[in-house]
Amino acid sequence: MASPSNVPKPGRTLFALFAVIAILAGVALLQGQTKPKLGLDLAGGTTVTLTAKTEKGKNPPAGLMDQAVKIMTQRVNGLGVSDAEVAKQGSNNIVVNVPGEGQSRVVGLIGTTAKLQFRQVFAYADGKPTAGGATPTPSASPSGTTSPSPGASSKPSSSTSPSPSATPRKRAVSDALAAPTPNPSPSASPSASSPLVSPSPSTGEQTYPGVTDKAVVQQFESLDCYNGDRHAPGSNDPKRKFVAACAQKVEDGQVGKYILGPVRVLGENVKSATAMPPNSQQGQASWSVSLKFDGKGAKQFGDVTTDASKAYQGNPSSPQAQVAIVLDGQVVSAPQINQGAITGGNASIDGPADSFTQQYATDLANVLKYGALPLEFKQSSIDEVSSTLGSDQLTGGLIAGAIGLGLVVVYCLLYYRGLGLVAVSSLIVASVITYEAVVILGEGMGFRLSLPHIIGLIVSIGITADSFIVYFERLRDELRAGRRLRSSVENAWKRARRTILVADAVTFLAALVLYFLAVGGVAGFAFAMGLTTLIDIVVVFFFTKPMVALLSRTRFFGRGHPMSGLDAKRLRRTTQDAGGVAARKTSQEA
Repeated sequence: MASPSNVPKPGRTLFALFAVIAILAGVALLQGQTKPKLGLDLAGGTTVTLTAKTEKGKNPPAGLMDQAVKIMTQRVNGLGVSDAEVAKQGSNNIVVNVPGEGQSRVVGLIGTTAKLQFRQVFAYADGKPTAGGATPTPSASPSGTTSPSPGASSKPSSSTSPSPSATPRKRAVSDALAAPTPNPSPSASPSASSPLVSPSPSTGEQTYPGVTDKAVVQQFESLDCYNGDRHAPGSNDPKRKFVAACAQKVEDGQVGKYILGPVRVLGENVKSATAMPPNSQQGQASWSVSLKFDGKGAKQFGDVTTDASKAYQGNPSSPQAQVAIVLDGQVVSAPQINQGAITGGNASIDGPADSFTQQYATDLANVLKYGALPLEFKQSSIDEVSSTLGSDQLTGGLIAGAIGLGLVVVYCLLYYRGLGLVAVSSLIVASVITYEAVVILGEGMGFRLSLPHIIGLIVSIGITADSFIVYFERLRDELRAGRRLRSSVENAWKRARRTILVADAVTFLAALVLYFLAVGGVAGFAFAMGLTTLIDIVVVFFFTKPMVALLSRTRFFGRGHPMSGLDAKRLRRTTQDAGGVAARKTSQEA
């Protein structure tokens, strides 16, 4: 006869639990991380003070400072850095504390203004300053023969599928900056190319078609993008009609400079930003950042790509066929629009494979995702934080935790005897799972163990022990009532299960509310307590109960050995003795 399907199978449950523990250990090893990452107070870190740039040194509006703190906090969380703190200090300073060593990249990204602009290109040249005007690029010769400019394609293209096209920056970029429109216009065949910067027929001086700001022309000609930080004055001002700007990246040992037209799309119209891996099918060798615009941004982007596409159809080597993507006053990329307007509301930022890496694309997507800071900031100070004090506190906390754990173990062994070994084993299993979870979270989402987290983990020892005691006492009550051990194990579990779930649910809800309402160390304490509460449920359901069920089938526990803690006769006698003492005491008082 087949056994009923509802008969407990504790062996399978334990095997499944240990398999999960082994998988977690394997994940930690594959991540290359076997120790938890430590927070600012335990491992030290970096503290940077950012000061808002304002006109004439005036204090910035408090609302803008609060908005900047919020955006910086979102950027930190987006980078997966746990236990970082962003706080306003005074009226114009923001202090950022980032745990761990080598956090200059994180600090730099947090304070990046991230003002994104899309502008049409009007001129391009090498980033070196020119004394008497920009050096002309090859143009049509008097005899009528032509030399291709760097922006011209060498072969006519009639295909509407994406294919890289050469730009004045001597690299291949995506044809349409994003996926082409459903019905893109074919690329025009290149004719006689015209220079990006044309010499005047009468004077021989360079002219810049469409550029009406002479001051910008002078700035462009004298701009040196090889020295300094390549932030041209005024290049980040969205109110300026024309600006001169440097390229952000060095490509083939060169840095280009541009004259850019009015802002056509602002970064505030970007709805989402996502880092995308290389796509060999589209000829894309580097990582990229995929952008999605809102309704207003989609229309504006469609307009600027329409103008650029028309310029390409008129002259494939025209600089106005390019749309520059400007981040904080520097040109990230300037792809050529040669296959019609892009009206789908999607765009892509890419670059050379050696500089547009996964880390760069991920960081760029992160800062764009949460919008630009309302103010510009400069680093007033940056300091490395020592972990000496935190290490001393950690030592004291671990000693306190060891004492508490030792007392729990001694109590379980003295009171529950052999059954106490189940409680001790459950604590060990819970500790192993907690350790693996902390290691995996540290590598996967940047979770860093700090003193508040450790306090939460130590407090969880009592929470976990409470679950064992509830079950054990229910089991002993069943035995006192004269029931057999095997049936008592299941009956006691049915009675204890609800109590354990309700208690853990209350603790988890308290931790959840505390996590979202609190900040800093208190939030860290709540996170650790919530994590260990979930682990407690797993251990009680998948280890403690199945282990008791297995032990009940052994002679030592099944026959109620006095040292097992499940001696039914002793339990009933203890109950009767306690009842007799209480009765005698009552009669004497009467």
